[in-house]
Amino acid sequence: MDREALSPEQIAAWRDEHRSWAYDGERRVLQRTFAFGNFVAAFGFMTVVAIRAQELNHHPDWSNAHNTVEVELTTHSAGAVTAKDLELAAYMDKWAEGLGAKADG
Repeated sequence: MDREALSPEQIAAWRDEHRSWAYDGERRVLQRTFAFGNFVAAFGFMTVVAIRAQELNHHPDWSNAHNTVEVELTTHSAGAVTAKDLELAAYMDKWAEGLGAKADG
């Protein structure tokens, strides 16, 4: 099921291909900061991701300041990272790369 907690080993295996994401095992969240060329690109990224998040009924915890977007992903009902978080994170990576984002963390 896509909303069952993933093990730290499963998350580590996923992160082998998504190195820009950090995992906070204590808080059980994936974290990443995206840096864009300007505010419009950052806000455009958030808009595209918001539409996909709504389709998935799975919403990020995030904030925006000028050209950066800080993201935390976890499935609150599971109290952990699930396949839904990995799916949304991979989607974010795809769009951010297309918009020329740089990983800060």
